[in-house]
Amino acid sequence: MIKVLLYEDNANFAEGLKNILSLADGFECIGHFEHPQNAVQEVKDLQPDVILMDIEMPVKNGIEGLKDLREQNVQTPVIMLTTFEDDENIMQSIQAGANGYLLKESKPKKLLTALTDVMEGGAPMTSFVARRVLKLLSAQALEKDLKKNEAYNLSSREKEILKTLCDGLSYKMIATQLSISYHTVNNHIKKIYDKLHVHSSIEAVNKAAKERLV
Repeated sequence: MIKVLLYEDNANFAEGLKNILSLADGFECIGHFEHPQNAVQEVKDLQPDVILMDIEMPVKNGIEGLKDLREQNVQTPVIMLTTFEDDENIMQSIQAGANGYLLKESKPKKLLTALTDVMEGGAPMTSFVARRVLKLLSAQALEKDLKKNEAYNLSSREKEILKTLCDGLSYKMIATQLSISYHTVNNHIKKIYDKLHVHSSIEAVNKAAKERLV
């Protein structure tokens, strides 16, 4: 039996959820509250297996309630169940420690499957939310890479030469490929070492690969 605790201020929607859980085999709604002001104590008292958490609620919203739980080391799986599908609420929920994110329009079967999945260590999300998360994480990674490049302050020529090092070219081969002298290549590489705080081409290549500098 999966014991579910519900935080939802919409009485009609909450009643519908409780009916869905009561009619499904293996599920039980053990409590319902209109806001998570006292969520930490309520979870400790009721010991649910999973929490369904709305976001927009009076007194305290769901993301704040989730933060309270995680700050008190309450690790009960929490699935956000909301109408919000904007990037800010999605990422704030995930960063606060949500284990899943479903939209209220999800069909009952999807909800029940999500409750089972999260108990098995999954991270259930509607397909729309999953696509948004992947896009947001990709954008964050790109921004992080750009900041790293800016932090090392490599010139366009230095990035070009660093890439040739990563491709395994020797100093002479780099000079030939870029139509510059061996001496110029050597000077650029010395500057690259200084900026990356490394002492050899192997270290430079490893750092470039690890931090995706080229």
